[in-house]
Amino acid sequence: MLNIPEGLDWLATNQPAVLALIRVLLFVVPILIVVPGCIWWERRLLSWMQDRIGPNRTGTISKNFPIKFLRGKKTFGLLQPIADGVKLFFKEDVTPSTVDRVIYFVAPAVALFPAFAVGGTLPWGPTTGVYGHLTPIWNPEIGLLFMLAISSLGVYGVVLGGYASNNKYSLLGGLRSSAQLISYELAMSMALACIVLPVGSLRMTEIVTAQEKPLWGIIPQLQNWFILTPYGFAAFVIFLVCMVAETNRAPFDLPEAENEIIAGYHTEYSSMKFAVFFMGEYATMFIFGGVLGAVFLGGHNILPVNFDALGAPFMTAITYWLAPITFLTKCIIGITFFIWLRGSLPRLRYDQLMGLGWKVMLPAAVLNFIVVMCWMQSQFSFGTQGMVAASVGAVLIVVMIYKGLMNSIKLSDTGMDRRTIDMVSGLEEGRRVVEMVK
Repeated sequence: MLNIPEGLDWLATNQPAVLALIRVLLFVVPILIVVPGCIWWERRLLSWMQDRIGPNRTGTISKNFPIKFLRGKKTFGLLQPIADGVKLFFKEDVTPSTVDRVIYFVAPAVALFPAFAVGGTLPWGPTTGVYGHLTPIWNPEIGLLFMLAISSLGVYGVVLGGYASNNKYSLLGGLRSSAQLISYELAMSMALACIVLPVGSLRMTEIVTAQEKPLWGIIPQLQNWFILTPYGFAAFVIFLVCMVAETNRAPFDLPEAENEIIAGYHTEYSSMKFAVFFMGEYATMFIFGGVLGAVFLGGHNILPVNFDALGAPFMTAITYWLAPITFLTKCIIGITFFIWLRGSLPRLRYDQLMGLGWKVMLPAAVLNFIVVMCWMQSQFSFGTQGMVAASVGAVLIVVMIYKGLMNSIKLSDTGMDRRTIDMVSGLEEGRRVVEMVK
């Protein structure tokens, strides 16, 4: 069932350029289709969370629609992203006269490019059989390092857009984004290093393969998804927080805080240039959801279960052929997490954001890295007992992250005096004055 079709085998041998084009199309086209759906999903999910109707301007097809069986049908707002795209395309494109025109026009493209470049290294299917010829587009030896390097380039689009706009609010938003990236990129790198160390490779495909081994090396019926390991769970929490900060999403959306700097770096952008910035944001969210799934959630595997060890080869075949759908589902789960945070948490103040990154996330990531080294050495020298001791250390790190986050929220007003207004005392004093007059 899993044999390589002869056509793809011939393409790989004689027409590698054609096969490369097929790989690119199989990756780029779904992203361009999914991104408008992500916009609809965010608006619809936020409306459910906040007890609102949500997108409904394109809710019902007109009764005068030419196709009879579609007349009066509800679309649940699914056509709203298309309507928004048409509106932005035909909207007046206003370019301020004092901008740096070259940089001003290049910045949106720079913000969009890194998402596609990073996604090209993601394995959305197994490396055997037919999928082995189709994914990933590129499988470099420095896979995770390449991902970190290219994803950090996305901030150039934000910074350049803020600089070229010749607007103080836009410039401030770009500078915020660069400081935010530096603060959380370090912790994210250390979190991923905690996975690279036990795997022994930076390749995305080998990280996914490593998660198909027995859980903790002793339970063959289950797969060793890194989120199920103590040190992996600690790295997962750190990566999750840093991922939100990297994409400038709430509660880390300081570069575009509308109540402080209007819209931040894209204040002076309109029409399709404005749309490209948001396409880059949602594409980056989608890709980071894929990175999260590949590194911590078993990649293309449906469940952390070794079906061969359980004697269920038909489930192995189902898992194989449903690999693209499974990987896409994990990307959508990642986007849902972004939306859930936006609907649940208020925006952090800038000093809170910096304090969380430097005082909590980075120390916790470094400690977890030390735990992983101790765990590997303890397992080699002392067996299961050493592994358990190192696991306890990883759990303590997760507790420290949680307490640091809670303290960052509770102590948010330490620099301001508490002020109260007692209306009752004034009322009572007024009554006494009235009584004295009487």
